[in-house]
Amino acid sequence: MNRGAAEGKAMKVFRSPARHGYAVEVSPFLPNRVACASSQFYGITGCGTLLLLNQTDTEVVLVRSWDWSDGLFDVTWSESNEHVLAAGGGDGSVQLWDTANQDAPLRVAKEHTQEVYAVDWSQTRGENLIVSGSWDRSIRWDANLSPSLTTLRGHEGVVYSAVWSPHIPGCCASASGDGTLRVWDVKAAACRLAIPAHKTEILSCDWCKYDKNMVATGSVDCSVCVWDLRNVRQPISTLLGHTYAVRRVKFSPFSRTVLASCSYDFTVRFWDVSKEQPLLDTVEHHSEFVCGLDFNLHVPNQVVDCSWDETVKIYTPACLSAATVTHG
Repeated sequence: MNRGAAEGKAMKVFRSPARHGYAVEVSPFLPNRVACASSQFYGITGCGTLLLLNQTDTEVVLVRSWDWSDGLFDVTWSESNEHVLAAGGGDGSVQLWDTANQDAPLRVAKEHTQEVYAVDWSQTRGENLIVSGSWDRSIRWDANLSPSLTTLRGHEGVVYSAVWSPHIPGCCASASGDGTLRVWDVKAAACRLAIPAHKTEILSCDWCKYDKNMVATGSVDCSVCVWDLRNVRQPISTLLGHTYAVRRVKFSPFSRTVLASCSYDFTVRFWDVSKEQPLLDTVEHHSEFVCGLDFNLHVPNQVVDCSWDETVKIYTPACLSAATVTHG
């Protein structure tokens, strides 16, 4: 177990007193810019804060922050405007923020009736869409938070995760407390695939960046499963090692077979599903639930995570720092 996290490259830490981290995402435009969605009192009560951070060679500094009247649980950057990002709130809202000069959100959509736990901006060319998933069991997608274009219904539990396919326009995946992974054609408002992926709640899903048929799920059953959507009778890989619920899974943008997971067991784990022993490393550098996780698109193998221990950490895990970048 690697408690130091990043051998040879110093870990950078940002502390956010009284703000418990729920999600982090690195800007798709600026390699040193990171957004973090955080909440007071572990998201149970109180307000939320959206943190805009910048990493230098030696530290992570606060650029600015915005408070919201309820907890913030997820954040996503616009893929078309480097200044714009969206956050999901405990009041059922999705807010659009302009980092350049706005003290208040550009726009607020409040069409969900319960907490918004997931937001994601489409990555496919020619689209500029936001998808959101909520405790009200619905998924909504829209363009820049105009009245939502479509509501997707079918999940029988909380929608904890909703992510656009990086490959197929108008296609998103969702993971729910009902134990299913679903794939949606949003233009047709139709569920194309419903996979009973776990026997317990699924808290996260993510698409492989290099294979349109590969999706990972992370569950309360402590496992990460990797699925081939062409044959979903059983996962192509089941990754075991976490000792509490898996909160978030993320595929590497630099390798087809490498992914990371973070958990309520206070750890981040790195996996390579092409290996007979897929667990590459376990990073234990938090003292509370680890909820947010992202890879830096610009800096190979650099990882950002956040935790309920009021820290955001940026590091290059030892198991990846020596690895070659493979797109195959």
